[in-house]
Amino acid sequence: MSRPSFRRVVVVLAATVGVAACGADAVSPLPVQPPGPSLSTPTTSTIATIPAPGTPSASPSRPPPTSARPAAPPPAPTRTRGTPRPTPPPTDATPACQGAVRYDLPLAETEMELLKSLCFATGAVLRIQGIGPGLVTVDRPDLVSQHYEAGVVDIRFVRPGTVAVTIPKDGREHTITVVVR
Repeated sequence: MSRPSFRRVVVVLAATVGVAACGADAVSPLPVQPPGPSLSTPTTSTIATIPAPGTPSASPSRPPPTSARPAAPPPAPTRTRGTPRPTPPPTDATPACQGAVRYDLPLAETEMELLKSLCFATGAVLRIQGIGPGLVTVDRPDLVSQHYEAGVVDIRFVRPGTVAVTIPKDGREHTITVVVR
């Protein structure tokens, strides 16, 4: 292959590979699906069919030879209909357990007797608003990072486990059990 035509093939190949690597439609089809008109990585057979400048091109009535094998049948299903699906990992948010969110707890507006437990993913923050410094305590300080500023206590749950958060209000101590996944 001469030097100018090699450069042209490299430029065409680089442009095609660059476009094929970008975007959401750059996924290769499954082995059982015929390749569609989507962007795909060129194969050696498509590179070989690019004519060099000044050479006659192949006849459009005769398709180029291919070495494609027929697609294999799809694999048999590994799960029967009665088998339950696997459960999600414990870090996913479920209806009973919130994700890594910030949970605001304004003490002036909250009935503390009704709030007994919470469930969060690691990284969540319990923000207690309207309390003095040093009043909120936790039984597992190794699982949290606690910060106080301007009447607000932020408790970030940094490790999985169960933490009892004790909040004084109206002369009573209220304990909220927080499960961290």
